[in-house]
Amino acid sequence: MKKIKQYLLSLTKFELILWLSSLFIIIVIFTCFKEKDYVSLATSLLGATALIFLAKGNVVGAILSVIFGLLYVIISYSYKYYGEMITYGLMTVPISIATIISWIKNPSKENPTEVKVNNLKIKEYLFIIFLSTLVTIFFYFILKWFNTSNLIISTISVFTSFSACYLSVRRSEYYAVAYALNDIVLIVLWTLATFDNTKYISMVICFIVFLINDLYGFINWSRLKKVQA
Repeated sequence: MKKIKQYLLSLTKFELILWLSSLFIIIVIFTCFKEKDYVSLATSLLGATALIFLAKGNVVGAILSVIFGLLYVIISYSYKYYGEMITYGLMTVPISIATIISWIKNPSKENPTEVKVNNLKIKEYLFIIFLSTLVTIFFYFILKWFNTSNLIISTISVFTSFSACYLSVRRSEYYAVAYALNDIVLIVLWTLATFDNTKYISMVICFIVFLINDLYGFINWSRLKKVQA
């Protein structure tokens, strides 16, 4: 309990408002629909909490992201979004574990609870685009074989997810930009699922909230980078 209290006290007023507002919106929207999926609700709330700490560069965010990823795999499987299930299960979750290790090994000198923001060169960003493209092409055929729903959108999600994960491990502030792009893709993906079953509205709201939080993450990491420099 003491540790949890310390983490909560580390949040600024704006971060606290952003976090609580995110949780409030998710819960309110959830209660407005008859079809309810409590796993989706728990996943959304956990994800929103993870993003606040990711935005602070706190490794707790990466740890919560692993749990979020595992729950997201279950939800994706329930709607036969095998693309999301496979990419999160085989790619996002394992890379999130690598992110935890990377962040623990590279704390900021100014504040040990924050990760040291890395300064990547243009060559590495080009390499990320190239590698993400190869991974996306590879996963496209796997997703096609599984007869994945909304194949093209699911394939695009692979590209944005992998880019975001790679940038997270490398401690670049642009991880948040990649995740924001991924949020947009997933908003479209789960909106299509909601047309079939309204219980998935929680996931749509979840990623809208994630988009706002990821944009803040980029702003805060850019600030951290200046302070650390």
